[in-house]
Amino acid sequence: MLAAHHESVRIHFLGAANTVTGSQFLLETSQAKVLVDCGMFQGAPNDAIRNHVPLAYDASSIDAMLLTHAHLDHCGLIPHVVAAGFTGPIHATAGTVELASLVLLDSAKLQEEFAQRHDRFARKHPDRAATEDAGEETALAAAMKLDPEAALHAPGTPPTATDLQAPLYTTSDANAAIAQFKGVDYDQEIQVAPGIHATFLDAGHILGSAIIRVRVSEGSEERIIVFSGDLGRPDTPIIRDPTPVADADYLLIESTYGGREHEPAEEAIRLLGEAVRQTAAAKGVLLIPSFAIGRTQEVVFELDRLLATQQIPHVPMYLDSPMAQKATDIYRRYPSYYDAETRALIAAQDPPLDYPGATVTASGKESAAINQAPRPFLVIASNGMITGGRIVQHVKELIGDPGMTLLFVGYQGQGTLGAQLQAGAKTARIDGQELEVRCQVRSIDGFSAHADEPELLAWLGNFTRKPKTVFIVHGEPKAQAALEEKIKGLGFGTKIPHWRETVELD
Repeated sequence: MLAAHHESVRIHFLGAANTVTGSQFLLETSQAKVLVDCGMFQGAPNDAIRNHVPLAYDASSIDAMLLTHAHLDHCGLIPHVVAAGFTGPIHATAGTVELASLVLLDSAKLQEEFAQRHDRFARKHPDRAATEDAGEETALAAAMKLDPEAALHAPGTPPTATDLQAPLYTTSDANAAIAQFKGVDYDQEIQVAPGIHATFLDAGHILGSAIIRVRVSEGSEERIIVFSGDLGRPDTPIIRDPTPVADADYLLIESTYGGREHEPAEEAIRLLGEAVRQTAAAKGVLLIPSFAIGRTQEVVFELDRLLATQQIPHVPMYLDSPMAQKATDIYRRYPSYYDAETRALIAAQDPPLDYPGATVTASGKESAAINQAPRPFLVIASNGMITGGRIVQHVKELIGDPGMTLLFVGYQGQGTLGAQLQAGAKTARIDGQELEVRCQVRSIDGFSAHADEPELLAWLGNFTRKPKTVFIVHGEPKAQAALEEKIKGLGFGTKIPHWRETVELD
């Protein structure tokens, strides 16, 4: 467990350190312990296995959680920590509470289904299952070696193969966690633990996303620590721009797109329209892997605008993501979070979250039937990196079809099938089959919900009182290094923390 200290304020970097996933930071003072985010590691197996490394703290000792937004890599381990003994409040904006509830219940259901499938597989193929389990145990041992305090967490009791195949949490655990959520308003300071106050500011990333400004009183000293969460982009459809922040003693900033610049939004929209027109002309299929929350709503918004302005023909669209549809319903309930343009469209009776005549597929049977539909058609399905969800079966069915265009509209994490295909892989392994890639593969960068490097630097330019240290998190090492150089050029002190590193604040 984390050693007890009493002389200063500390941050423990328990995720999103040298990686874009598993966001989790423990803020510790002599009076309180507060978790900021509690995300699941996703993507490549070597990242995902970290979800099984024993917690770095006694869950019952945590006073409160603060959640920046509802993506799984920021909220996905909350039920796991609740099941381990955390009983405190989980503070998030009202929109995030609703979206995170949706995400956590879906995550629990998927884990339960995976465990059932593994049990069936193990009964039919015990030798192959044993080999796979041994591989996971080896990967876990390697992950624990990355953690300098691993031996202190659960001495002599590393998870077994049986533990690794069981759900990290169940639907019951997810419901217990959801009961601990407390909705907060933007721009209202609240006390979350003794000596710790928090203000949620709009991050412009997805509906309800927040930058969290934490005011820490320790003895006679007060420190302002700002957690950027995932920062959105200026002029993104539907939601407002990221809130400028002017002062902090310490800042944790995401770096997903360090060293990179997005193509202009106008170019992204043009390329989307071009893909639809070409699909219509060729009587083909346009398959768009998309995250259910944020990205799907934005792409549907732009398709609706393109259709309304007669820049694309009306191609039948299948929204093959029950979660995306539920998320869109939640988006509709929070017009107060919208930007001025979206509110104006609603006032003009022109709802921007609906594509005319879209078919929403509820069941797996309906999803499977899509590929038999008359062409042309387009499909938006989750998840965005092709690591799970209904998109996997569509790719499996259509990857060998030259009439299909696979269009990426979001970040592809290292080691994911999406990243391999985006990089030009000639074959893809899906469900144990090696498949030849004969479809067209394209990417549009401008739909990212993450600020790129120039936008991150512009946001940093709002600081009139510079932080003593900017901690660069939530990025691959190459992206972090590129952004660090630019941030130093602005005159900020910087640090790139490692996984499970503890930093004492002056």
